[in-house]
Amino acid sequence: MSRVVLSIGSNVGDRVAALQSVVDGLGDAVTAVSGVYETDPWGGVPQDPFLNAVLVADDPARTATDWLSCAHELEQAAQRIREQRWGPRTLDVDLVACHDAGGEVDCRSSELTLPHPRAHLRAFVLVPWLEVDPGAELGLDGSSRPVAELIGALRPADRAGVRPTSLKLER
Repeated sequence: MSRVVLSIGSNVGDRVAALQSVVDGLGDAVTAVSGVYETDPWGGVPQDPFLNAVLVADDPARTATDWLSCAHELEQAAQRIREQRWGPRTLDVDLVACHDAGGEVDCRSSELTLPHPRAHLRAFVLVPWLEVDPGAELGLDGSSRPVAELIGALRPADRAGVRPTSLKLER
């Protein structure tokens, strides 16, 4: 078994279509899709707001590295713009956490770090994730922490920067 939590975001072009392309690209592997949130940009680069969502997908044949390759393929298909770190982008697909038969995958390579090293700081990841998995936990500093607890530790302004919309992605 290989289960992945993906954070997806877009703030360039048809943002909803970019997010939907990930759901469509993963097809039957998708087991949960959060609502769509409008979020303030993260990372200090002036830019337009993002639309963000979280997907949970399951595919027993995929490893964490396979999920990363898939994420890159989905970004390329959406003609991802990579001009500036944390800058505007047509599509961003981040692996937040991956679980296999042994539990949460802990990976530290030049290509992939799991769990995502900044997920616990990002309300735009945690809030939609909690929506689709109220019991979600994230490995942090050698222990597993409830996502609800991580959200509570964020600054109120960060939490307020994640606003629900009426937009939905179709599975």
